Amino acid sequence: MTDLATVRDCMTTRIVTFSPDLDLRQAIRALLRHGISGAPVVDGTGRVVGILSKRDCLKVLFGISYHQAEAGPVSAYMSRDVETVAPDLPLVALAERFLGSTFRRYPVVDRGHLVGIVSRHDVLRALEARW
Repeated sequence: MTDLATVRDCMTTRIVTFSPDLDLRQAIRALLRHGISGAPVVDGTGRVVGILSKRDCLKVLFGISYHQAEAGPVSAYMSRDVETVAPDLPLVALAERFLGSTFRRYPVVDRGHLVGIVSRHDVLRALEARW
C-alpha cells in the first residue's frame, strides 16, 4: 500500500441507526431487512449512546421466548460501552484494531457526532483494492 488511506475512504455513510426508545422487535426487523449484523443507537442530537447487535438480539429473544415475555425498547438491550473511531484514522491502524478485538464494526464519530460506520468487510475490501 503506497497511499495513506483513512477510515473516511472506506466507511459507509448511509447508516441504519436506532433511537434508544425504538421497540426491539422493530430493530430486529430492520437488522434482518438490511442484512446487517448491528447498528449504532443515537440520541436526538446524533451522538452515539449504544450499539445493538444481532448477538444482543439473539440473547434477548432466547430469554423472552423461554419466559413468554415482551421485549421493550432498544435502550434496555443495547451495549452502552461503545468504541468509536475517527474518520482520519489510518486504515492500517483500523485493520490492527480489528485484529485485536472481536468487534465487527465501529461507529465513525467526528466532533461527537456519528458520520459513518466501518466494518471488517469495508476494511478488507479497501485493503484488497490497494494491494
